[in-house]
Amino acid sequence: MTVQLSDHFNYTRLLKFTAPSIIMLIFTSIYGVVDGFFVFIFVGKTAFTAVNFIMPVLMILGCVGFMFGTGGSAWIAKTLGEGRREKANELFSLLIYVSIVCGVVLLVLGFLFIRPIAAFLGAEGQMLKDCVVYGRVCLLAVPAYILQFEFQCLFATAGKPKLGLYVTLLAGCTNAVLDAVFVAAFRWGLPGAAGATAIGQCVGGILPLVYFSRPNLSLLRLTKTSFDGRALWRVCTNGSSELLSNISASVVSMLYNVQLLKYAGEDGVAAYGVLMYVSLVFLAVFLGFSVGGAPVISYHNGARNYGELKGLLRKSLVIVTVFAGGMLITAHVLAKPLSVMFVGYSEELLEMTLQAFGIYKYSFMFAGFAIFVSAFFTALNDGLTSAIVSFLRTLVFQVLAVLLLPLVWGLNGIWLSIVMAEVMAVLVAVLFLVGKGKNYHYLG
Repeated sequence: MTVQLSDHFNYTRLLKFTAPSIIMLIFTSIYGVVDGFFVFIFVGKTAFTAVNFIMPVLMILGCVGFMFGTGGSAWIAKTLGEGRREKANELFSLLIYVSIVCGVVLLVLGFLFIRPIAAFLGAEGQMLKDCVVYGRVCLLAVPAYILQFEFQCLFATAGKPKLGLYVTLLAGCTNAVLDAVFVAAFRWGLPGAAGATAIGQCVGGILPLVYFSRPNLSLLRLTKTSFDGRALWRVCTNGSSELLSNISASVVSMLYNVQLLKYAGEDGVAAYGVLMYVSLVFLAVFLGFSVGGAPVISYHNGARNYGELKGLLRKSLVIVTVFAGGMLITAHVLAKPLSVMFVGYSEELLEMTLQAFGIYKYSFMFAGFAIFVSAFFTALNDGLTSAIVSFLRTLVFQVLAVLLLPLVWGLNGIWLSIVMAEVMAVLVAVLFLVGKGKNYHYLG
C-alpha cells in the first residue's frame, strides 16, 4: 500500500508514512553514538570527552539544514496542495542551492574559529587539542552535513520517505564501517573517527543531490530557479523554530558542560556525554514522527481539508503519548547496560551516570509533546508560534534550570534541569494549541 500526501490518514497510514523518517533520524543519531564508542574504546577518556565537548558546536552548523528543510517542507507541501508543482520545484531548487553556499561559508568560518570557541568554553591542554583536531576534520563535510539534514525533511515532502531512509542507512553504515577501519584497524585515533563521520555525512548529503538533479519518480526535482528573497525569508522565518531549537540545544549542551566541569570535573562531562547519546536516539523518535508528519499536515492545510487536519492532530497526539511511555520504559531498562558499555571502566563514573539516568529519563515523558506541537505550527506555516515554543523549551527554561537548580541540589540539580524544562514547555505548548485552534480550524 502506497501512501500519498492526499490520502485520508488513519493510524496505520500515519505510522506507515512517518516510519521511514523516524527510523532515518534514529540511525542518524546512532552513527554519532558509534563514533563515541570507538573513540572511547580505542583512543581514551580524554578524547571521548573532547568529542562530547565540541559536538554541540558542530551540530549548530548542521542546524541550518533543519531550518531550510522544515521551513521549506511546509511551504513546498502547501504549494503542492494548491496544485502548483512547477512553483514547488523552483522553491525546492532555490533552497538547495542556497544551502550549499551557506555550507561553504560556515566551513571557512568554522576552520578559523573552532580553536578560540573551544578554549572559550573551557577546553584546555590535551582536550583543547583533541577538540580542534576532531572539529576541523568534521568541518570539511559541513556543506554535505547541512544537505543531509535538509534532505531528511524534504524526502517526505517529495513523497519518497523510504528513499530517505535508505540513504540514511547507507550513510550510517558507511560511518560505522569506516570507524572500524580507521580507528580500530588503522589506529588513526580522533582524525580517523572524524574522517569516518565526514565521509558518512558526504554520502547522506551528496547522493540525494544526485537523485534530485536527474529525472525521478518523486514530486520534486532540481530545476532552474531565480533568487526569490521574499520566499527565502518566509522559509527561514517558518523554519526558524527548528533552527532555534537545535542551536539552543547545542548552546545549552555547552552550558551543561561548563556547569559539569565546575561541579564534577571531566567525569561529569563524560557522564553527560552518555546521556546525550541516549537522548539523541530517543528524541529522534519524536523528531522523526514530527518531520515525517509535517508534509501531510501542510498539504491538507493548503488544500483546506480541515476535517482531515483535525483528525491528524488527534491521532498524532495519541501516538506521541504512546511513544513517550515507551521511551520511559526503554530508558529504565537500558540505563545500566548503556552506562556500562561507555563508562564501565570506572565504578565512580558508572555510579554517577546511573544516578543521572535515574533522573534524566523522566524528561522523555514530556519532550515529545512540545517537539510535535512546535513542528505542527511550522507545518501550518506559523513560524512565530513554533519559534516561541522552541525558544522557551530549548533555551529559556533549560538555561534558567541549569543555572538555578544546582544551587539547591548540586550535581543532581543539573540532571533535573532538563526534566523541569520539558514540563514547563508542555504547559506552554498546551496553551498555544488551545489558543490557536479556531485560527487553523483543527479544534471544534
